[in-house]
Amino acid sequence: MKSVVKTCLSALLGLGLTVPAAQAAEEKPLWEIGAGVAAFSFPSYRGSNQTNNFLMPVPHFTYHGDFLKADRQGIRGSFFDSDRLDLTVSLALSPPVSSKDIDARNGMSDLKPTFEIGPQMDVTFWRSENRARFVKLLLPLRAAFTVESSPKDIGLIFHPKLNMDITDLPGLPGWNLGTLAGPLFGDKRQHAYYYSVGQQYATADRPAYDAKGGYAGMQYLVALSKRFPGYWLGSFVRYDNLNGATFADSPLVRQKDYFAAGVAITWILGESKTRVMVND
Repeated sequence: MKSVVKTCLSALLGLGLTVPAAQAAEEKPLWEIGAGVAAFSFPSYRGSNQTNNFLMPVPHFTYHGDFLKADRQGIRGSFFDSDRLDLTVSLALSPPVSSKDIDARNGMSDLKPTFEIGPQMDVTFWRSENRARFVKLLLPLRAAFTVESSPKDIGLIFHPKLNMDITDLPGLPGWNLGTLAGPLFGDKRQHAYYYSVGQQYATADRPAYDAKGGYAGMQYLVALSKRFPGYWLGSFVRYDNLNGATFADSPLVRQKDYFAAGVAITWILGESKTRVMVND
């Protein structure tokens, strides 16, 4: 149960429940902290046919420093910022998977949690005059490592995404819409970690398999949120399609397309007296 809870929390925080639209330039606290609760439904891993439904606590933390930023778009450091190009370093977490809880992986080694880090270039195609709405191309390239006593390099992930954010939806003042869509790519080490089956784990229903690098499917996400005085409410729906992925015929891939969804509410418990101007 503990590993499943970690899985769902990591997936929730890492895959966009808090990816709503940016606000127009305005003065905000340098930092704020809070806590809340989330309910969501998520597959055990991309390609799994087993789904987990959970209600659990979630943290809330934002920080608007000159270099380091932590907000609904994730944790990142900004090296270069212009009107059209942003060069940042981005971080991500992937959850652990207990193989004994997954039929497709029963008897195999558990999947360790992973830490990802790498550069991201954001290209702004269009932005409204008040900077509240925009269309961007996000180009993150990250190296992944297992989180354990002797971390292992498990390859590279490239996930170009088209991002459109709209603040204050027509007829819904204060509600923000965020969308993301794009393909995923991984090298051989990345795909082998999740989808290869060694000879020692082969069975009649799970033949040995050697995953290759390349295309890893498409991902689409829509998030809706609103900041109220004292609390924040948000939700997301994500659709994954693995058709055409280089590992799509792996015996560990039991479902090639699926939806994931979640909703959360967090209360603001404290904030900095220092105020800073925040753009998108």
